[in-house]
Amino acid sequence: MCGITGFLDFNCRTEEFILRSMTDILHHRGPDDSGYYLDKTESVYIGLGHRRLSILDLSMQGHQPMHFRNLTIIFNGEIYNFKEIRAELEKKDYSFDSNTDTEVILKAYHCWGTDMISRFNGMFAFALYDKENQTVRLFRDRAGVKPLYYYFKNGLFLFASELKSFHQHPHFVKELDNDGLALYFKYGYIPQPYTIFNDCHKLKAGHSLSINLRNKNITDTKYWDVMDCYRQPKLQISEQEAIDETEKILKSAFEYRMVSDVPVGVFLSGGYDSTIVTAILQANRTEKIKTFTIGFREEKYNEAQEAKKIAEYLGTDHTEYYCTSQDAIDILPLIPEMWDEPAADSSAIPTLLVSRLARKQVTVALSADAGDETFGGYYKYNTVYKKYRALKSTPPLANRFYRWILRNPTTHFFADSVGMYNAKERLLRWSYMLGCDENEILSIDASRFTGNELKELVSFDYKIPPTDFDERLRGIWLDNLLSVDYKTYMVDDILMKVDRATMAVSLEGREPLLDHRIIEYVARLDPALKIKNGTKKYLLKQITHKYIPQDMMDRPKKGFGIPIDIWLRDELKQYIMQYLSVDKLKNEDIFNTESVIQLRDDYISNKKANFTRLWVVLMFQMWKEKWLG
Repeated sequence: MCGITGFLDFNCRTEEFILRSMTDILHHRGPDDSGYYLDKTESVYIGLGHRRLSILDLSMQGHQPMHFRNLTIIFNGEIYNFKEIRAELEKKDYSFDSNTDTEVILKAYHCWGTDMISRFNGMFAFALYDKENQTVRLFRDRAGVKPLYYYFKNGLFLFASELKSFHQHPHFVKELDNDGLALYFKYGYIPQPYTIFNDCHKLKAGHSLSINLRNKNITDTKYWDVMDCYRQPKLQISEQEAIDETEKILKSAFEYRMVSDVPVGVFLSGGYDSTIVTAILQANRTEKIKTFTIGFREEKYNEAQEAKKIAEYLGTDHTEYYCTSQDAIDILPLIPEMWDEPAADSSAIPTLLVSRLARKQVTVALSADAGDETFGGYYKYNTVYKKYRALKSTPPLANRFYRWILRNPTTHFFADSVGMYNAKERLLRWSYMLGCDENEILSIDASRFTGNELKELVSFDYKIPPTDFDERLRGIWLDNLLSVDYKTYMVDDILMKVDRATMAVSLEGREPLLDHRIIEYVARLDPALKIKNGTKKYLLKQITHKYIPQDMMDRPKKGFGIPIDIWLRDELKQYIMQYLSVDKLKNEDIFNTESVIQLRDDYISNKKANFTRLWVVLMFQMWKEKWLG
């Protein structure tokens, strides 16, 4: 795991010290080594920077930037099947000077060109400079585990693992992108390819970008899309055949992610996803796997006791830590700098804590994200469909009448008086859903602020793009939900969170459930094997029960949430009052001040349980102070 950055300056005015600054601000991503490369042609000045976290071949043979003939590469990530690819290349008379996957990528590109990418099983973001053909190519892995940003304005092209690198370049223009900002307030994260800044983009998962240095042409190419997996014909196989083949793929995927020349551990929450990862790996080895868990004193959020029981049953070397409100007080001011783009997932706090805990003992940690998006684990996969079916079964005349009732202030007053939390917002959202199609329903259910709620919150103009929805999946409800979540929430909320938290402490985070072979197979299975008779993640649970007794696993899903609703009214209240004060809001041209103050006061007075919306606004305010002053 590493950090990469670079520039293509067609004005030829970027100096070496700027490249060093852009690179060194990523020190946390790679404290073991740094490298820089500069080249100048008739039309462009090129700079490539790299920070290394040594995982494979700890010698200086793994130093980057790495060169082979006319090619230069800077690479962040892991190619888990690099040994097999290396063996192929050796049969073609390629020789190797190191035991790194970076050298394999270089020579794979020399051999196969961009077709090499289909051979890779891994997580990656890398830049490859082809001096002979005067091109620079950027690549990002299929699922988007590794981040990669780029910026192009006034003849200056920048790219990096994190946005903070761009701030080190004096010609980077920090202008807020209204559409990206609106998307943040809508979802609590900014979906690809948008970012918080104008002229700045995320390279989409499963895409590559080619920059022609002679004419400045930029070509974005998709090489993989999860929706293509769901478009394939469904497999006509028995349930047992599906269970056996899925388990076989899981075993292979998990073992690949244990390849390392440094210690490896596993984040164990006690849920099905992290349990199956831990169980399969521990079953195949005699030495104890190191597992790590974060707990809470607030019982509603605590799964540490269950995780400990599972660790004891499996025989792992287990370590746990209980998160307190003081941890939140200490960590909250650090998040804007670590994330460097506004993000409103409060589980960033325990994710950072478990990363710190693991880093004391290991350099690589396996997480277990994507189980819900692959196997159908979220509650909404049942509830959203029920809402949609109920709403769309309403006759047109009744539909219009219900919408009028739901919008009526008298209805809001009555609902509020009988104790309905967030009565007006909830009823207006139902009213809005009555007029929506399947595509919009997906968007509304995932939103923190929708429709008029967002218009009331902000004071700037914006345009919200439609949800990345595949018309060919219309009516196949579960496939549609899973594929949209895989491309949006998982990539730009969950994976961004894990990347920033692990890299902040120089820990490599790996995602065994994001082996592309898993989703490519499971997407072709009958949706009834994912949610069967109301049981979510049915297929994954059947496999897990081979390793862990069902009675140890059967309990309500808690997720990785924290008691933020409790802490914001007490220990963290100081941040609300500081960043959401009238004076501070009026000095900005972002919000409708009255709306934010109403949001704040309704929460503090316990009138409304709107802490998730409040958190979205608070995290933006803290981010803005850090990066825009």
